[in-house]
Order: sequence, then C-alpha cells, then structure tokens
Amino acid sequence: MIKIVNIGMNHETAPVELRELAAFGGHNIDEVMNAISSIKDIKESIVLSTCNRVEILFTTDNEKGGTESVIDFLCRYSQISREKLLPILYIYNDQEAIRHIFRVGASLDSLIIGEPQILGQVKEAYRIAVDHKSSSVILNKLMHRTFSLAKKIRTETEISGSAVSISFAAVELGKKIFGDLEGKKVLLIGAGEMAELAATYLVHNRVDKIKVANRTFRRAVEVADQFHGETISFEEIGDQLLYIDIVITSTASPEPIISSDQVKKAMKGRKNRPLFFIDIAVPRNVESRVNEIENAFVYNMDDLKGIIESNLSKRKNEAVKAERMVDEEVIKFSEWLKTLDVVPTIVALKEKCKKIRQIELKKTLSRLGNLTPEQRKRVEDLALSITKKVLNDPIVFLKGKENRSSRDLYLDITQKLFNLGSDNENTNKKSYK
Repeated sequence: MIKIVNIGMNHETAPVELRELAAFGGHNIDEVMNAISSIKDIKESIVLSTCNRVEILFTTDNEKGGTESVIDFLCRYSQISREKLLPILYIYNDQEAIRHIFRVGASLDSLIIGEPQILGQVKEAYRIAVDHKSSSVILNKLMHRTFSLAKKIRTETEISGSAVSISFAAVELGKKIFGDLEGKKVLLIGAGEMAELAATYLVHNRVDKIKVANRTFRRAVEVADQFHGETISFEEIGDQLLYIDIVITSTASPEPIISSDQVKKAMKGRKNRPLFFIDIAVPRNVESRVNEIENAFVYNMDDLKGIIESNLSKRKNEAVKAERMVDEEVIKFSEWLKTLDVVPTIVALKEKCKKIRQIELKKTLSRLGNLTPEQRKRVEDLALSITKKVLNDPIVFLKGKENRSSRDLYLDITQKLFNLGSDNENTNKKSYK
C-alpha cells in the first residue's frame, strides 16, 4: 500500500543554526532532487526549503525503509549526527502528512500565521519537482488540493487581513530599537520579495533614505527606483556601514555577506553611534561574531518571534475557521487516496474485458459478412455498452469499500474470480511509477 510521509524541521523544532545546515539552496537543488529520487523506496518526492523550514514530502510502499533512507540522507547532507538530528525532526504519515502540507500551504504552520510568501514557496517547490519528474499522480493531486485550499482560506477568512510578515516584523523591530524610524538611513542587502516588502513598510515609517544592494545590480536598481532610493554595489557595502543606521539582509548567499572585520572597521568612524543588523536570511548573512562588537547589534529570524507574537491575536481567531476547512479537505483527500488501492484491480479488470470484447467482436464480425460501416458501428457499440454495464456494479462496489480488511478481501476475490493475476501486477507497476 502506498504511504505518504513528510519528514522535516521548522522554526518550532530546530534553531536557526541547525536549519541553515540542512537548508537546500538553489545552487544544489538538482543534486538534492536527484539524490532523493534515487532512493529505491521512494516513488514520488517534493523538497521544500525556506528560511523557516526544511521538509521532504514523499510517497513509498516501504514506509520504514523510505523513512530511514531520507533520515540518512539528511544526516549526510547537513553533517548533523543522527543523535542530534532525530530530536529536531517531525515525521508525519498519511492523514497527518496530508494535514501538515495543507496547513503549510495555507500558512497555518508559519512563524507568522497568514503570511503570503509560503504559498509561493510551496508552488516553487512543486514546480521544481515537476521539472525533475519526481512528482506524479498522488503528489500532483495533493499539491493542487493544497493550492486550491489555500486560496479558499484566504478568500473566506481574514487570516491574512492584518499586515504582518517577516518583513513587517523586521521593521517593527527597527521601531522598537529607535522608537521612531523617521530620518533613519536603511540599507537593504538583497532585493527579493521580503526586501521589497520591508522597503514598503520603511517608506510608510518615513525613513530618510533607503539604499539597496543586490547581486543582480539591475534588480537592485528596480527596487531602489520603486522607493526613490539609491543603489549601491556589493563592493560598497563596507564603506556604507559608516553612515547607515539599520541594515536588513535577506539574500540567498550560502556564506555571510557582512563580516566582523567590516563592522569593526566601520564602528571606528561612527563615533559610538549604534548600528543595527536585522538578518532575515537563512543561512545567516551576518557573521554571529558581529554581535560581540560594541554598539553593533544583530537580530536574526529567531529574535523576531517575540515581535511577531503581538500581531497574531486576530489571525489566530481566523485560524480556527481555517483549521476546520483543512480538516474537511483532509477527509476528502483521504477518501480519494483510498480509491487508489482498487485502481490496479479495476484497470486490470477493464483491460481483460476490453481484450475479450475485441476478440469476440473480431470473430462475430467475420461471420456476419459484408456489413455497412453503420451496421458495423452498431455491433461495436452494442458490445461496448454490454461491457460497461457488466463492469459498472463491481467497480462501484470495489470503490465503495472503505474498510481496509474487507476491501483487501474483495480485491483478492475479484482478482481470483477474473484470473487477473499477472495483468494486475503489471498494472500496479504502471500505476505507481
């Protein structure tokens, strides 16, 4: 029987320093996808890696073997020992795995409930899986249900009604640090969606100037122009630290962008003016040693949790409605999943009847002599109609068997009665590749 399994870690189970060791970046995603797809017990797989979570969602007909292989892979990839990795992992099976991915897509499992970025990240993870041909019948269906459910929840609840996000929390932290952001100078390092959102909030809080640095200079120019800011190159970052009040980093760089040496040099010319870094990237963009420098303060993703909690009360109320909608969809998807057990037998039964019909039609039509095309078609239609009507009752009966033990019994009886044997075995192989 095919099982759905989700193995991962998130902001609740693992600290940022462990999450960043396990994070899958764009530079190695092909290697990761190929490695997971090559595990013999895995049928389908999708990998999700964000600043707050790392997950591997997969289907298998050997739950124990598939689970152990994925855990072994995570140990090798992250260089985290098994003893240290197991306590920070969650492992969900079947309905719980289905519920979990529904909750992730609907942003019910996010650091900030209702934040919009996660759905786009789930869609991107699915796109990558499709490109690598690692997602098939079951996960395709699961992902499309996830997307439609997330849309329904956003439409029918107020879960995204108040303006909170990682970027919003970063700006709120800046306000707590300075009391007022008016007149402050801000440097955004990274020009992705989170940086753009942060810039929007900063403008609303009347900062004096926004400067933007990005690996792709053209993208930095686009974001800077949008907010009447200024673009700088990566090479200028060290010099700019002399004049900036707040640095917000959100790049995908696997290595730190800001070094302690750069900050030490800048602090000498700042005349004791504090410099605040809000690092919302995973892996972290600012070396942890920067926090040891006098008047330099670094806040990372984990530090934002307290800020975020104060913005969640309204969304938590709406989340109750959303959780009910998730539960309803879990039941529906589980019912669909149960029908997959009978699919190979039904396909084999249909194929056998089709072959019998074709053989008998050939015999009958050869005996009837010269028929007109219309007469020939009527005979073929009659044979097809009889086949469909004979098959209808057993197919409906098999699909309606919800109890696992009775379903297996009737599947076995059907296979023996119609001598499906090898045909059914072949169909099984085709259905789950």
